[in-house]
Amino acid sequence: MSGFPPVFAGQRIAVLGLGRNGRPAAAALVAMGAAVSVWDDREAARAEAAAAGLHVADPRAAMGALDSILVSPGIPHALPAPHPIAQAAIAAGVPIVSDVELLYRAVRAAGSRARFVGITGTNGKSTTTALLAHMLKGAGWTFAAGGNLGPAALALPLLPDAGIYVLEMSSYLLERIATVRFDAAAMLNLSPDHFDRHGDLAGYIAAKRQIFARQDGACTAVIGIDDADSRAIAAETRPARLVRVSGEGPADLGCVASVLRDAEGPLVTLTEAIALPGAHNAQNAAAAAALALALGLPRAAIADGIRRFPGLPHRQERIARLAGVAFINDSKATNAESAARALACHDRIVWIAGGIAKAEGIAPLAPYFPRITEALLIGRDAPLLAATLAAHGVAHRSLGTLEAAVPAAWLVAREASAVVLLSPACASFDQFAGFEARGERFRALVADLGRDG
Repeated sequence: MSGFPPVFAGQRIAVLGLGRNGRPAAAALVAMGAAVSVWDDREAARAEAAAAGLHVADPRAAMGALDSILVSPGIPHALPAPHPIAQAAIAAGVPIVSDVELLYRAVRAAGSRARFVGITGTNGKSTTTALLAHMLKGAGWTFAAGGNLGPAALALPLLPDAGIYVLEMSSYLLERIATVRFDAAAMLNLSPDHFDRHGDLAGYIAAKRQIFARQDGACTAVIGIDDADSRAIAAETRPARLVRVSGEGPADLGCVASVLRDAEGPLVTLTEAIALPGAHNAQNAAAAAALALALGLPRAAIADGIRRFPGLPHRQERIARLAGVAFINDSKATNAESAARALACHDRIVWIAGGIAKAEGIAPLAPYFPRITEALLIGRDAPLLAATLAAHGVAHRSLGTLEAAVPAAWLVAREASAVVLLSPACASFDQFAGFEARGERFRALVADLGRDG
């Protein structure tokens, strides 16, 4: 982290979890003057931290002396079971925070009035975050993007008063903010997810709604209205400016006949934005445009940014065309709602799906089953998915691995004039380190097909 004065001098902060968020956060906090101790349940991670000069110590040994403890997003403090160190922090009254919370405190303590933009939703938040950042970059504005997407929050630099922080906010990050006030915030959509962490839909929605906490009359709330739960939140939200967005029809800023428009008229024709197919991406574009307008970006810059957006890896990414067959990497689709958005974009599909299924499984995807020529299943919960497909008469095979599924999919797709779509509707951790690793393996296997002819 660069440019920050010692804003945390005199504070004792522990960091639990030394992965993507924890390691850079610990280094940044040290640079900002805090007395930092770090811990990870993995011995190798502790050894690496010690070799890097960080003070490794179990926070429980001095819990009462801590000012706060930064717990990495993936480590629970409540459900399904609290990590013992998080449990000790709660018992001792030590605040559990996220790195976004500490970034906000650091920026304000340094005297910067840089604006904060937060983006959440069950699906689409990465695309919307990247799209807004792309718009700001194209316009030459000063910004830094990160959070759940890209660099961890505490790896971002100190921005001047005119700067803008664009942060993707997961429910895990949102449940650990206490003072963050987003000048502009977006809730894209809501569907059942992360019940293991939040208990039920009500708990999940409560965490997501934290993105609007502490907004006042100077702030903007952007809310998608293409699902019932988000519409309910829009009906109850009363900031100075509420902007309802839709990818399916009229709204304060909505997509009608492939044209994004608001009260001032047309903004951009989305058929010109080849990296943003489907109604879900129309909603993402509408939300990014609404946030950009709230920040004061010119309409022409917004339209140009949408047209030129290159898209994100692992999100409906067309990676190859072999013998007339398009291969699409949508590995980021880790739940049914996200997979539905990809399935809706194609008429004939050889579908590669599977992994660790979410609570709803793939039953919500039944309306798209007629588009599926054959489903090739991989991963731990392939039998569960197979049972759903069998009940709906969808041709399917359980092949276990991507290595088996990709060449089989190509063979079927060539005969059926279909696309090959990896959109797993499941988490990846049974076979891969994450959805990125799953998508990269898919890319490599498709490249091998091309070499083999």
